[in-house]
Amino acid sequence: MDYYKILGINKSASEEEIKKAYRKLAHQHHPDKTGGEDKKFKEINEAYQVLSSKEKRAQYDRFGRVFSGQPAGGFDFSGGPGSGGFSFDFGGEGFDSSNLGDFFDAFFEGLGVKQKRRTYRRGSDMEMIVELTLEEAFRGGKRNVKIESLVYCEKCGGKGHDPKAGSVKCASCDGRGEVRETRNTFFGNFSQVKNCEKCRGIGQTPNKICRFCDGGGRVRGARNIEINLFPGIDNGQIIKIVGGGEAGENEAGFGDLYVIVKIPPHPVFARKGDDLFVKKEIGLLDVLLGGKIEVSAVSGGKAVFEIPAGFNLKEPVKIKGEGMPNMKGGRGDLFVGLEIKTPKHLNAKARAILEELRKEFPMS
Repeated sequence: MDYYKILGINKSASEEEIKKAYRKLAHQHHPDKTGGEDKKFKEINEAYQVLSSKEKRAQYDRFGRVFSGQPAGGFDFSGGPGSGGFSFDFGGEGFDSSNLGDFFDAFFEGLGVKQKRRTYRRGSDMEMIVELTLEEAFRGGKRNVKIESLVYCEKCGGKGHDPKAGSVKCASCDGRGEVRETRNTFFGNFSQVKNCEKCRGIGQTPNKICRFCDGGGRVRGARNIEINLFPGIDNGQIIKIVGGGEAGENEAGFGDLYVIVKIPPHPVFARKGDDLFVKKEIGLLDVLLGGKIEVSAVSGGKAVFEIPAGFNLKEPVKIKGEGMPNMKGGRGDLFVGLEIKTPKHLNAKARAILEELRKEFPMS
């Protein structure tokens, strides 16, 4: 998997270019949007999580993978849970790699490469959507959410059994944690070592299984998770909360939680990146005589501006620093689109004054 290709950027891309590319693609492929694709959305987020981190990006540029997660490409020599130490993904359409995997397992075992015993499975990752108003996104802060998921069994503390009752040697594998199988593949017959399903590769079976979780160490429940929202967070951005997902088997660890931020359209402001746009209706005399004009600000207060002499009313007025906060500690700008409101009725005196003005400033 080429993270640079996924985000459509060069390897020399700056942090700002990476962020802009991520925002654009995440907005385009968000599962809630028409034409959005969940798989593509996850790939974009994975690429951003790596390339937005200096440490992970350096590892990826040097080795083609990061050591805290899955490698780029189709080869995994991490020896992770259940992998037996090696995993190959040839990815060809219509190609059945399962038999070839069996072949390589048997091949490496013949070379004396011992399979790593399986550990318990880590909990699954989870996703959720958190909806924010534009004002909440402006302020940032913390939010507590309740997640329904698998949690550790309180009765056994997530162990799945009573440690005081002890354990015995697994009868299925005779305590080895592995069993040998012979399978027929298109390469021929191969003998292969598999993890024992009875004891999950441990070689021991507990004497007293927890009856509340049936030995799995987890039950259906709920957790309270705290989400940190940085000021200026944008619609479609994803927050990864390590350990916020489901509980794993027998204390194997929690999965991660991916929080997708959703900000509905605002009744007053339109947003583009860190900049905000608002419309302001003003009178004709405000244009002619000038003076200070107030407009609502996203912070809850008022922003004040003056119409410069000779200003083109078709262009918005820019109020610097009144937009959304950003990761650099600054703020975007507020652009005010002016709409001229003319009086519906003029009395004789007002009309006479305007006629005099017309003589002073004739149309060219």
